[in-house]
Amino acid sequence: MGSIRSRADNELLFFDFRFEGRRCREQTLLQDSAPNRKRMQKVLEKIEQEIALGTFVYERYFPNAKPRAQSAGSSSPVAGTEATPQAAAVSISATPSFTVFAEQWFTEHKVEWRRSHIKVLRSTLDGHLLKQFGAKPVGEISKADILAFRTKLSELPGRVGEKLSNKRINGVLAPLRQILNDAADRHGFVSPTASLRPLRVRKTDVEPFTLDQVQQILAIVRGDYRDYFTTRFLTGMRTGEAHGLKWKYVDFERRLILIRETFVLGEDEYTKTDGSQRDIQMNQVVYQALKRQFEATNKLSEYVFCNREGNPLDNDNFNDRVWAPLLRHLGLKHRRPYQMRHTAATLWLASGEAPEWIARQLGHSSTEMLFRVYSRFVPNLTRQDGSAIDRLLATRFSSGSVRGKGASEDGAPPPSQPPPEQRAMPVAPA
Repeated sequence: MGSIRSRADNELLFFDFRFEGRRCREQTLLQDSAPNRKRMQKVLEKIEQEIALGTFVYERYFPNAKPRAQSAGSSSPVAGTEATPQAAAVSISATPSFTVFAEQWFTEHKVEWRRSHIKVLRSTLDGHLLKQFGAKPVGEISKADILAFRTKLSELPGRVGEKLSNKRINGVLAPLRQILNDAADRHGFVSPTASLRPLRVRKTDVEPFTLDQVQQILAIVRGDYRDYFTTRFLTGMRTGEAHGLKWKYVDFERRLILIRETFVLGEDEYTKTDGSQRDIQMNQVVYQALKRQFEATNKLSEYVFCNREGNPLDNDNFNDRVWAPLLRHLGLKHRRPYQMRHTAATLWLASGEAPEWIARQLGHSSTEMLFRVYSRFVPNLTRQDGSAIDRLLATRFSSGSVRGKGASEDGAPPPSQPPPEQRAMPVAPA
């Protein structure tokens, strides 16, 4: 049974094991410490396992040394095998290369991921990570190496001629972090990403359209897209959910849109999360729009919104040939089509719908995200102008009395009409 031992003169650790009937000692340049002993023990276990299987190749673990023999029972190495600080250091070269381990990691976890995520991750591995770290043993990748790589990424051009965004850089570093953390756990070293924080990503506000702008868009958009825009603006469906919607998921009898799939990167996929599986209620305007769409595409395709060939709408083609030109024509600020989802949420809030109901329609598991993202669109929640407390105090202390005229026994003001921003906002048909 091999062991990890420490030299008395310099406290450097070395391997002590038997191979082919001979005692072998191989020096490292690692100081005696619990973490170093742990990582070397992992290597030693692999060595002894391979020796038992007959697959051990000495030079693979100790490329700068040869097997060193010593007589049984002898307490010192034979001549020429003195373990000195200049001896071949095993360091972490016993760990596999980044390419080998990354491919193993990818294969093991592939079954857990959506096909769209696999495509993105494969692109990140091939386009960035394998090129940068491919031949280097995972145990030798340092934090300095990663920081240098991050700096290199920050100088690369982005999609629109600018530098790569912090969000995209974080997206490249995320699988690197996962791979190195997994390697560190398996091979017994400290992950260099342990203290590496993601770059700060600037928070962006939602930019929904007003009801007037929605009606303006629906009045001028080309006829074959009017029902698509109506559905997007008034249901809160994500782009992939709308493009992947099939007629079998449209229930006209109960007036429900069943969100069960999404269309991402050219393929039908499971929805973003389990919570995204939901039933959206059709209002009258959406019901009429989908009825018209049924007449137009039901016999052409299984997809509700499709091109002339019956295939789902292509997101890039839609952005370039329909969405962007339409906003330019109307003189509206350019924004992502995803803002149609935000528009639905803000219209529901402005009309006084219950937050719990809105959260269910959007596929949120609770109202927490609803209030965090759309708080400034919730009537009377974030006005912060003192008007609500002014009305209460004016009623409570009117005419110098302790209880205002018409107030109830508990001091609450009498019921009244809600302020204009809380009244229902009718949506005119397209």
